[in-house]
Amino acid sequence: MNSIRDFRNFYARYVVGNSTKPNERLVAAFAAVEREHYVGTGPWKVSTLYSGYLDSVSDDPRQLYQDVLIGLIPERHLNNGLPSLHARCLAASNPQSGDTVLHIGAGTGYYTAILAELVGSDGKVIAYEIETELADRARHNLSHLPNVQVIGGSGCAAALPPADIIYVNASAPQPMAVWLDALKPGGRLIFPLTPNKGVGCMLLVTRLGEARYAAAAVSGAAFIPLVGGGNDAMSEVLTAALKKQSVALVKSLRRNKNPDASVWCAGEGWWLSTSEPAE
Repeated sequence: MNSIRDFRNFYARYVVGNSTKPNERLVAAFAAVEREHYVGTGPWKVSTLYSGYLDSVSDDPRQLYQDVLIGLIPERHLNNGLPSLHARCLAASNPQSGDTVLHIGAGTGYYTAILAELVGSDGKVIAYEIETELADRARHNLSHLPNVQVIGGSGCAAALPPADIIYVNASAPQPMAVWLDALKPGGRLIFPLTPNKGVGCMLLVTRLGEARYAAAAVSGAAFIPLVGGGNDAMSEVLTAALKKQSVALVKSLRRNKNPDASVWCAGEGWWLSTSEPAE
């Protein structure tokens, strides 16, 4: 019988190879992190699109090395995210050795640990989790990693430390100003831009200068809402924008109150444009 390491190595190559162009650093990070360490003891609740949760057939951790959602608190639909989606988002945001990463919505820490592998011992990951039970589990699960700090609280309620990467795993209908402010020059923000209900996209925002931001849709996405990030009026505006034209047309984010004819969607003090970033 194949070892769990064999299953983990295959899974790493599968989820990365099925999500992005060849990326050996990302494969190595997925292969290095034991998913069973972060999702509790089995049997596990496996989320399905239409039938709720199914029980895994046993507590054999080799079952975890599939591209599936695992329930963390199933009764509240809080899950360990889909590996292939995270592989795509991690490839797009491209954490490098030595980077500082803010992980907002860290859950029990599985993808935090993968981020920690990617930034290495010279880097740092600050993980924010507002749900007390999940934050406590993340703090325990990640205690062996000296380059990780877990904060039990919001990642959008106050000013954040400067960051090379802000990796958000809860959805909002707008980019939060504290995220954009925290990006270092060249820093990348990736977050689920979605209405309060329904599907949106993972939006990648790159800070090119003091007030210049490139923006691009990475993939479709549906996440639990960001606590403190809801905005009913903005949700309606975003829903209308998604119906009107493809988010794939977005090329930049502007931080002002004067959208021009290239506007794709506008909020309070920011808008997405179908034009390249302004000089």
